[in-house]
Amino acid sequence: MTSPQLDKEEKELLDAYEAGEFRSDMSSARKKFLEEAAATAFTQEKEINVSISERDFSALQRKALEAGIPYQTLVISILHKFASGSLYDATANKANPGDARTSRAFSRR
Repeated sequence: MTSPQLDKEEKELLDAYEAGEFRSDMSSARKKFLEEAAATAFTQEKEINVSISERDFSALQRKALEAGIPYQTLVISILHKFASGSLYDATANKANPGDARTSRAFSRR
């Protein structure tokens, strides 16, 4: 990985920072307040209500039972994985051979 090209002013600022020439003028009370606010923002839980089909609900309950966890925990886990980017649709980029639109889109010209 190559280093970004810095102009003269940026290089001087980086050198000063790395030499420890910068000091924060933030009060300890303000720093503590910001740290607590950040911690609170990431630990608060929000309650949501969703409507899903009976079929999907039954499937979620079955999967949770197989995993030995409450279905609410399973739903929270799925939502967290999606929000963090670790859950994806494995079939999203596969063309459906029976669909003329997708087969045309992926065919060579």
